[in-house]
Amino acid sequence: QVHLVESGGGLVQPGGSLRLSCAASGNSFSPNVMGWYRQAPGKERELVATITSSTSTKYADSVKGRFTIAKNTVYLQMNSLKPEDTAVYYCNAAVGIYSYWGQGTLVTVSS
Repeated sequence: QVHLVESGGGLVQPGGSLRLSCAASGNSFSPNVMGWYRQAPGKERELVATITSSTSTKYADSVKGRFTIAKNTVYLQMNSLKPEDTAVYYCNAAVGIYSYWGQGTLVTVSS
């Protein structure tokens, strides 16, 4: 069993920064891909960024140049935040045929 716990969400003003972290635990945890997804009110969950075991990264067009994903604790550095980035952010781990999710952390971008 794999457990993912996100942290680092909160309220930030437009143009500000936040760093989200995802702590993972589990027996022989060796994910193929880890990533961040988000879900805004009334919208479907969408991909934000992913990173593979070989550190290949992928970003949604809406966050390219502003967000950075890294493997160490699988953090998501979010810069130049916009109100439209407001959402619950979820950490995801793909391990073989299984997909695991954290409980989510709320990011609110507002003045």
